[in-house]
Amino acid sequence: MTTLSVIIPVYNEAGTLATVLEAVRRVPLDKEIIVVDGNSTDGTREILEQESARGDLFPIYQSQRNGRGGALQEGLLVARGRVIVFQDADLELDPSCFPQLLAPIEANECDVVFGSRFLAGRPKMTFLQYWGNRLVNAVLNLLYGTRITDVETCYQMFRRDAVRDLRFDRKDMSFTVELAVKMIRKGLRIKEVPVAYHPRTKAEGKKLYWADGIISLWVLFRYRFFS
Repeated sequence: MTTLSVIIPVYNEAGTLATVLEAVRRVPLDKEIIVVDGNSTDGTREILEQESARGDLFPIYQSQRNGRGGALQEGLLVARGRVIVFQDADLELDPSCFPQLLAPIEANECDVVFGSRFLAGRPKMTFLQYWGNRLVNAVLNLLYGTRITDVETCYQMFRRDAVRDLRFDRKDMSFTVELAVKMIRKGLRIKEVPVAYHPRTKAEGKKLYWADGIISLWVLFRYRFFS
């Protein structure tokens, strides 16, 4: 059975971390769980210490926050699974879909799977979030000749050896876009699978801002024309 490395970046997620970890644990796959804490200040670290005492996850405690992208890259350095997936700790996406994401990779239909929030219809997003995502996807497809519907998805699942030689610059939210672009440029086979999406609000702790979309667009143009 394919070992799946689940990398979870966390920053001030005390209210949801334990719930997310239980959901990941319930997924019926051979897996390792890697949690990277970005120097949280709300009790997340203490919860992670308690959870890691169960012996079924590997915690990484950053001395200072290094962004979502930086946390994911630290997780990639220690991941041992044949396949890797990212999981945010905000309960917007349900890890029970991991077997469906993994199936095309195990069947050798692709090297990478994106869990798309858009394939099953318009997700529940704010006006700005929805059209911001659509714009970033449109620019990606125009510049790189792809037909991807959700490049900024959290769920990027891929063979570890397929990205072993890739190097990354982005430490912030745009790491997701940088990774996708480098996968495309490498010629990796990418397939999308629909996933259910349950967005949370800023009041509930959502950390994505309009400026993140601007940075993602800049990353797309940078790697297309200047790198």
